Amino acid sequence: MTISAPLWTTGSRATATWQHGGVTSATHSTLFPPGSGSFGQVTAPPQGADAVLDGLDPEQREVATALHGPVCVLAGAGTGKTRAITHRIAYGVHAGILQPATVLAVTFTNRAAGEMRGRLRQLGVIGVQARTFHSAALRQLQYFWPRAVGGEMPRLVDRKSQLVAEAAASCRVRLDRTELRDVTSEIEWAKVTQTAPTDYTSAATASGRLLPRSAAEIAQLYAAYEDVKRDRSVIDFEDVLLLTVGILQDRADIAHLVRDQYQHFVVDEYQDVSPLQQRLLDLWLGERDSLCVVGDASQTIYSFTGATPDHLLDFRARHPGATLVRLVRDYRSTPQVVHLANGLLAQARGRAAEHRLELVSQRDPGPEPRYVEYPDEPAEAEGTGRRIRDLIASGVPAGEIAILFRTNSQSETYEQALADAGVPYQVRGAERFFDRPEVREAGAALRAAARFGQNDAVLSTAEGLSAQVRAVFRTKGWAPEPPAGSGAVREKWESLAALVRLADDFARARPDATLADLMTELDERAGAQHAPTVDGVTLASLHAAKGLEWDAVFVVGVVDGMMPISYAKTAEQIEEERRLLYVGVTRARRHLALSWSLSRTPGGRGGRIPSPFLEGLRPRSGKPGPTAARGTGAAGGIEWGNTAPPRPRKRTPARCRVCGRTLTDAGAMKLMRCEDCPSDMDEALYERLHAWRAEQARRAGQPAYCVFTDKTLVAIAEAMPEQESDLARIPGVGIRKTRRFGAQVLALCAGDERAEDGSDD
Repeated sequence: MTISAPLWTTGSRATATWQHGGVTSATHSTLFPPGSGSFGQVTAPPQGADAVLDGLDPEQREVATALHGPVCVLAGAGTGKTRAITHRIAYGVHAGILQPATVLAVTFTNRAAGEMRGRLRQLGVIGVQARTFHSAALRQLQYFWPRAVGGEMPRLVDRKSQLVAEAAASCRVRLDRTELRDVTSEIEWAKVTQTAPTDYTSAATASGRLLPRSAAEIAQLYAAYEDVKRDRSVIDFEDVLLLTVGILQDRADIAHLVRDQYQHFVVDEYQDVSPLQQRLLDLWLGERDSLCVVGDASQTIYSFTGATPDHLLDFRARHPGATLVRLVRDYRSTPQVVHLANGLLAQARGRAAEHRLELVSQRDPGPEPRYVEYPDEPAEAEGTGRRIRDLIASGVPAGEIAILFRTNSQSETYEQALADAGVPYQVRGAERFFDRPEVREAGAALRAAARFGQNDAVLSTAEGLSAQVRAVFRTKGWAPEPPAGSGAVREKWESLAALVRLADDFARARPDATLADLMTELDERAGAQHAPTVDGVTLASLHAAKGLEWDAVFVVGVVDGMMPISYAKTAEQIEEERRLLYVGVTRARRHLALSWSLSRTPGGRGGRIPSPFLEGLRPRSGKPGPTAARGTGAAGGIEWGNTAPPRPRKRTPARCRVCGRTLTDAGAMKLMRCEDCPSDMDEALYERLHAWRAEQARRAGQPAYCVFTDKTLVAIAEAMPEQESDLARIPGVGIRKTRRFGAQVLALCAGDERAEDGSDD
């Protein structure tokens, strides 16, 4: 990552005016994608301060009108906190109490900052800065470095793992990939808690952290890492905060300039503030008290990164005269979902639990949450995939469905299950929207049209920004209606459709916007990786799901040892695991399913039990007698209700056909051999299968993995089945795909190359 240009320009006064990058806020702010809670139906900006308050509930209105002195807002999940604080800013601006350029709204993700900017724009407010802590600090550091330190500012590295690896090598310490990641996380924790290498051992011991290496060894690696950075003249993201804090502490003149620019502060997700971020906020504030913080201690799930709810819970102790408002009206979830969420917190213990908020749903009733038990993890994934396919068939968009899990390692099994079910999906954090080839090509086409549009016959009859974007995309083969299928062609269409929707929202918010303005917007989004919504089931960890919501949520792997995770030992760690499940549950608007499996692998002992967090919440749990069930689901799962559960059918353990060892990895079970055991694959057959699959996917307009995954092709090329029954037994094939593709695949296995073109004659 390179450092962008300084952010200050000379204003009309003799002193510098902070214009952020030399551009006005109107072109620099970022819209928020439709369907994600920011735009909805775009309306004209409110006329006058009182109009800003229209539509707010009594508690939100109290937040919006509390413009003087410190304000603390305790806001439960789905209660409209972003709506409340953006209307607070807008009300203050329209009432003439707040000047937009003097307001800094701080949050933790580019996505959340983009949502704030979009909503403020809707409310007719231009000029307020909504940024992450790191973004705001980096802007200040860029400008003040020459004055405070001198010379050129060090280069900012966006990934520190390579430097940590070099530090380990200098200490003659060998770290595997997992250890490297964990040591890097420990260094980040130490820096955000303002712990020096010499103090790390005592601080880590006092906090009860689970360490990948001894505390003394990590302290040594931490010190070596700082040396490597110094030798390379680079800084990391934590240094951005540390250095900004240092400058503001040591240079009263610089601190005065910053405080003169920013006089009113709003901090979202305040329960996630680290000690270092709190220190920076204190320096921004100085002796003033124009501060509004918003948070929910029950959603504190990042303590491993240094976040602590103590700043939120101690706010009134530090500011005795602060206004306190509680938001408990839940506009996101049905009463059934809210009832379960409240039940989870009712069992909680500790300081955060003492300040829990009892949510009250404002929505019409919906279906009861589903509790489903499966014999093993592959069956759980298969059953989840089938249920999702049914939901999509009933009209729920794929983009409004999510599968949430505790660890990223659980993702692969569900990716496979969705692929086998022919369901499109996206793994959150695994792909960057603006790096997709079709998005890059679309951007180039729009940029060319913006530059030469006045001489372009395609654009000459297109009136308005939205029409121009559609005209440009039509030259690239895009059509208003989606293609059939759910494959590569559909994925490309969805990417372009997401850009069209973004352009529509941008045009509604700025009716006079041009293609050049839209390109400025897209450039900033690309820089912030603030992608619009793309259709497809979301696969995400519970941590990554924070701040998001869907119509239907499947929380999978809700088993003791995973929720809470096995390494959560202390009472505080276990309570954070409970809060993590609470966050997952409150992501659902209407449909919610929680599932678990009795064993990890087919044929396992089946001794696992559901998460103790569900005790007393799922039907008949926590009561004498056998746990009850409603019946057996389509994929062999037991859905809990009011009848006695059938005994799960015991499965034979999957064993490696080469060495005979029991298989546990999903990929190994597909191949029916250990990953490191020798393969007897027919290379020529694999190539024929690969070419055949590509043609099938092209004809169906689907991704190749929806026909067969790569590992399934390998398994077929190794087994070389001769009959349909042999083919159907290969994991990843099954009866359905055997009926559809069996004749062609068996012909290929028999050496009939005519089958490669997909014909059956």
